[in-house]
Amino acid sequence: MFTLAVNQYVSIDPATDSGCAVFPATTLAAQYLVMPQLATGVPGQTAAFRLGGDTILPAPPPSAPVSEVSVELSPAEQFHRFLRLGDERRSWGFAPEVGPAKSPAQSQASASGPPAMNSLRQFMVCATTDCSRFDRVNARVRAVKSKVAIYVDTLAPAGGLDSVALDSIANLFDQRLYAIDTAAFGRESDIDSNSVVLVLMTNTVNKLVTVQECNTGFVAGFFFGADLDPAFRNDSRSNKGEVFYSIVADPAGKLSCSHPATDVQRFVPVTFIHEFQHMISFNQHVLMRGGTGEVLWLNEGFSHYAEELGGRSYALNPDGKVADCVIGTVECRFYGGDLVNAYNYLDTTSNHFLLPTAGIGTLTERGAAWLFVRYVVDKYAAGSMRADWNTLTRALLGTNQTGAQNIATVTGDPFATVVSRWALTNYVTDGGTPPELQYNSWNLHAVYSSLHTQSQSTFKKFYPLVPISMAARTINLIGTLRAGSGLYLLIDQPAGDPGFTLSFTAPNGDLINSGVVPRLNVMRLQ
Repeated sequence: MFTLAVNQYVSIDPATDSGCAVFPATTLAAQYLVMPQLATGVPGQTAAFRLGGDTILPAPPPSAPVSEVSVELSPAEQFHRFLRLGDERRSWGFAPEVGPAKSPAQSQASASGPPAMNSLRQFMVCATTDCSRFDRVNARVRAVKSKVAIYVDTLAPAGGLDSVALDSIANLFDQRLYAIDTAAFGRESDIDSNSVVLVLMTNTVNKLVTVQECNTGFVAGFFFGADLDPAFRNDSRSNKGEVFYSIVADPAGKLSCSHPATDVQRFVPVTFIHEFQHMISFNQHVLMRGGTGEVLWLNEGFSHYAEELGGRSYALNPDGKVADCVIGTVECRFYGGDLVNAYNYLDTTSNHFLLPTAGIGTLTERGAAWLFVRYVVDKYAAGSMRADWNTLTRALLGTNQTGAQNIATVTGDPFATVVSRWALTNYVTDGGTPPELQYNSWNLHAVYSSLHTQSQSTFKKFYPLVPISMAARTINLIGTLRAGSGLYLLIDQPAGDPGFTLSFTAPNGDLINSGVVPRLNVMRLQ
């Protein structure tokens, strides 16, 4: 039996009490937040569970199973997952070529220093969502700054970005986005000794999705780890340098989806700050420390956190607590996608992983990863300023450790402790107590309330996480828990109640396998 005061909480390992949690009698009415969860650090783990109420009384019939979903990734999401799993495993579906092969890109690139304006270069570009085919692309330099050079495909459609727009994008990369990412995550590599990151705007990226697939999303841009991996230095498919690939403007939709120049100018910077984190991460983990790439879920969490930092850079107080996201503003343009993804996660937490693996990473789960990274930064940075945040995130990237072990090492707490507190925080944040269960940098209830008012079609609730309300003795839920995530319930205990029990077990009554780190998180709300 455990006794909790209001705002106290406990994370129970069911193996310690045979899966039976005893709630004490109460003279006054009480309310508990109860959350069964898998606190595992192993991506993709699942476990079937049953949560049952007081077994002293006749058992009620089983409730309907907790809803299950089958996730089908869009072509754009499949491609992004393919690239990041490739970084993690240093394998992109094809073996490196052997021998002294030299790519056209390598033979035409300058030996050192940035490329000259209007100079022509040939690139090899992944032309399918599994990189089973590459296009040979000729492109000219259309803008050069101290940190970035922008190439544009010589076959780009009419109506594209003019020289003024390209120069504006280059300045934004050079003077704002580059500094944000490198301050937060560390330096990128420079294996081609040209001192700049290359941006290639090419038709091939547009054509990664078909016209028929445009309604499911499109690929705005990407980073390809094989361009940097030492194993591919003699491979003709590698461009052997730091390259960010982007769509070209295509207002008439001649290549695939229609992309007016004004739209490209708006969303390419957001994509760049996201993908540049992946490039930096590959350098920090693989090239500098000889390890593997960061695991899929955490790598994505950092890149979505980079988007947030991009938006914050436009605020009057970039370090302050965000309490609104006004649709159409530049701040909201950068982190609005994170808020949409996080909303969809919080709305249906039991259907999604925090730690996905091959085949199941979705935008919704990236929303969970962003929230988790944001929570870790808020709780474990030495202070509340961006400099403090950056110190922590640089420690998380500047290591050969990855995933849950990386989190545990840098925070000093077991991953199960961090992830269970994070899960409780997603519901009780903005109440002020306890301090470890709060997002310091976001008032999520205020933000989502505002977004609900602005766009009820997208944000249907004032706050997305609404627990299931049940009387304790009527609970008889069965379902599947997914790595890092769980199910939220509100349990009301009437005044004078003699107490009750909750059993948290496998569906057959056995203990849940301890290897998936099951936890029953309980917090007394009143």
